[in-house]
Amino acid sequence: MTMTIQIPTVFAAVTAAVFALPVAVQASDGDFTPCRDAAVGEALEGSLCATIQAPLDPAVPDAGQVDLFVRKFPALGVSKGDVWLIAGGPGEAGVSFYPLIDRLRTAFPGYDLIVPDHRGTGLSSRLCVEEEAETSPGGYQLEGAEWKTCFDLLNSRSARTQAFTITNAAHDLNGLIGQVSAGRKTVLYGVSYGTQLVLRSRVVADAAPVDNIILDSLIPPEADEVWDLSRRSQVVDEVGRQVLVECDRDADCRQRIGGSALDALKALEQDPEIAAKFPGGRPKLVFGALLNSQDARALIPDVIAGARVGDWSKLEEARGRLARFGAPFEAAQAASSIPLVSLISASENNARPNLTRDMVAAEEAELLFTSSIPSQLIGGASLAYPRDAAFGVTPRSMPPVLVLQGDMDPKTPYAGALAHAERLSRAGMVRFVRIEGAPHFVLLTSEACAVEEIQAFSASPSPGERTCAK
Repeated sequence: MTMTIQIPTVFAAVTAAVFALPVAVQASDGDFTPCRDAAVGEALEGSLCATIQAPLDPAVPDAGQVDLFVRKFPALGVSKGDVWLIAGGPGEAGVSFYPLIDRLRTAFPGYDLIVPDHRGTGLSSRLCVEEEAETSPGGYQLEGAEWKTCFDLLNSRSARTQAFTITNAAHDLNGLIGQVSAGRKTVLYGVSYGTQLVLRSRVVADAAPVDNIILDSLIPPEADEVWDLSRRSQVVDEVGRQVLVECDRDADCRQRIGGSALDALKALEQDPEIAAKFPGGRPKLVFGALLNSQDARALIPDVIAGARVGDWSKLEEARGRLARFGAPFEAAQAASSIPLVSLISASENNARPNLTRDMVAAEEAELLFTSSIPSQLIGGASLAYPRDAAFGVTPRSMPPVLVLQGDMDPKTPYAGALAHAERLSRAGMVRFVRIEGAPHFVLLTSEACAVEEIQAFSASPSPGERTCAK
């Protein structure tokens, strides 16, 4: 089957509202109209929607257009400006921000919150128009025969497929900002892959004026091969081992396990009878997934202790905590666009296109925590487009930048974010905030720190490094 990469950069998130495409409008702020799913009393009450056209490929004038869906949550009171919220992925729609609108309004009081679906996601133009339609057999996800027809289409219409690049999405973002926010104070807020898209928008020639940039869970430098997607398991393993080291330093934790957590997990994973009882028979993947939530992560020592004596109650409790972590954000439209994930991951975020299953297996044999992403990258190079001149380039100049980074992030590693922030500081003022114990997506997982640091930065942007612990 064609490669099906599902990058858990944050999670696919959305409220339980019923989504409906708005009527297409002209590209100006005045053409936002009440969203059809924004009824009184609903989660999206008061939001305004627009569908704005952009060139499929700015370098090819007659290549056609794409539709870009944009939702605006107007400020409560007089508006001070616009905050553009750029979702992760690639493949994730802007709906990942909808459940967080209240805390975003606290962080940015008096600002309009503007949430675009970048090309290929959500209610914007999709790579596989029919197969990713809400009314298709699989809805927004691919199902059954849709896999073949979708990827056959991507191959047969390669010119259109290869126009869904990060750089063209950056042009889209600049065009939207220029048309909607011209003359207004403008802030860009990107999360995970969204930080990559935000930074690419600063590199291309049509960069729109913005006043501040906030990068939540900053990706490593693009051209650095230490932290690319093919090495995601190594990133996950490093964070997981931090959890074990903390347990080994705590007398009570060591007593619960009956010795070293590190040694106990090694022994557990090497025992075929115990390993077979984990979901899918892959304990390394299970433990890797538990790192995404602080509540689930906290139970890892107890899961190890229980599994050693045949007590699986703590594993079920940890999985339940992980499920509850994402439960408020589940709906059909939340599904990532696998065609777009596959295309961009293979083209720009995989430094080892010749990765094989034997290579992955050999590397994972030395790890205690793993991710499914390296295996999903195998064989995905057939659709890849060539990297363009914007790849790996640091912007020449930047407005004031705030970086919010968890020091236990298993997706965008702390060391990679720190290295990237150092490069960005050569282009402008950067404040780097380490969030103690936080995993991915600081606004979601460490609300108090995120809101406090955003408010402080907005009031008085200044460079430097600091730590927030809540």
